[in-house]
Amino acid sequence: MHKAEPYATLASGAVTSYDITRDVLIVSDPTLLVLASLADGEKHGYAMMEDIQRFAGVRLGPGTLYGAITRLEERGWIRPLESDDRRRPYAITGAGKQYLEEQLAMLDKVVRTAMRRLRPA
Repeated sequence: MHKAEPYATLASGAVTSYDITRDVLIVSDPTLLVLASLADGEKHGYAMMEDIQRFAGVRLGPGTLYGAITRLEERGWIRPLESDDRRRPYAITGAGKQYLEEQLAMLDKVVRTAMRRLRPA
């Protein structure tokens, strides 16, 4: 079996990893995972980590998560919300939703193409 590269780029900023032990392609780009988590409502960091673990099976460490949060804020794709609690919630912005939709459309195109090519002629 050909050993896959540990990381491959599908699209600008969309990093995937390949787990050769399970032969499963896992989308693990923290940017997409955080935006997907926030797409259904505001969350603080720990809630995002738990949500991402549930829906994607990917465990982001605090450094990875907060590094992604910083980059997303700088790009204007998420924004922090005021909170009386020590935990700061974040919300996705319109620009963040647009970016997420574009990336998901690209991933959908890859999946649809692959599925079509797998069907017997």
